Amino acid sequence: MSRTVLVTGAKGFVGKNLVVSLKRRDDIEILEHDIDNPDGDLERMTAQADFVFHLAGVNRPEDPAEFETGNTELTGKVCGLLAQAGKKAPIVISSTIQAALDNPYGKSKKGAEDAAREYAAETGATAHVFRLPNVFGKWGRPDYNSAVNTFCHNLARGVPIQVNAPDRIMELVYIDDVVATFCKLLDGAEVEKDNEFFYVNPVFRVPLGDIAKLLKGFASSRETLMLPNMNDPFTLRLYASYVSYLPQDGFAYTLTKREDDRGALAEVLKSEHIGQLFFSTTKPGITRGNHYHDRKVEKFIVLSGDAVIRFEHILTGEVIEVPVKGSEMKVVDIPPGYTHHIENVGETEMVVLFWANELFDQDAPDTYFKEVTRG
Repeated sequence: MSRTVLVTGAKGFVGKNLVVSLKRRDDIEILEHDIDNPDGDLERMTAQADFVFHLAGVNRPEDPAEFETGNTELTGKVCGLLAQAGKKAPIVISSTIQAALDNPYGKSKKGAEDAAREYAAETGATAHVFRLPNVFGKWGRPDYNSAVNTFCHNLARGVPIQVNAPDRIMELVYIDDVVATFCKLLDGAEVEKDNEFFYVNPVFRVPLGDIAKLLKGFASSRETLMLPNMNDPFTLRLYASYVSYLPQDGFAYTLTKREDDRGALAEVLKSEHIGQLFFSTTKPGITRGNHYHDRKVEKFIVLSGDAVIRFEHILTGEVIEVPVKGSEMKVVDIPPGYTHHIENVGETEMVVLFWANELFDQDAPDTYFKEVTRG
């Protein structure tokens, strides 16, 4: 059975991400409301709504009086209209940890929370109140309400950032985790809560200086080719955020290419956790390699052209030949203890992708030259 879901603040940071997620579903109709909707839309939409995500609010008005009208009074209006409709629609309120503070913004958000609870008490509907910490991720406005989003935006454009309190612990949630949690409530699934508030997991607590260091590493990675540990949940999310702020004319970048009479070679990515990735082009009749490793493991993937990869055991002298065509999408493991080379046996340029399980160390390369005996 289809349901009608109202999202207020649909063009805001959280709203945009939530609406995109909801539009992937075919079991709901979405009503989107924001400040530029015509008069009367809110009344019409609340009368139709079976579920409400109330994300609209004010956090940086020119006049502090707008805190009250844009947060407490607007929430009261939404709840009043829902009560008039008599449908007992559940409502999700995106409040903030600032609601615990004695300032105009915090007081107005606390008033919004109270309005939602009063609606629930009077109608028997359910109010899900979230006091969100700092939210970061794609489509946020820079220089608005997220230092992380601002840092991502600036560094992606080569603009320096200033960190005045590097030891300050930032409490953060990622936008897609927020959206996933909201959708759980829509589907009737359990969401973690304490006595008063629902909350999003995971919550990351990271010093601001550490965040800036990671982001600067992302920004320089096109030159260093170094990527951090993507197995870390926060780093994974932060990198996705950073890349989402790249300017459109900055999506592409050129690798450093080394050429000689054999062809060309370029490194692509490096990581202390997964090794390095590089590729080469090789002219017909040319052979690359003739070396072995004690511990280093490699993988060869011929992307185009025809190749023969030859191995020779450095103790037994046994020679193995593995023919590979680019059309096969075949991966060939290169074990330690075998001297090896790859020959372009076709009539066109050969392109090969290589992976090594460790970074190349100029002082200890673990590469020993020894020609393969051809069979």
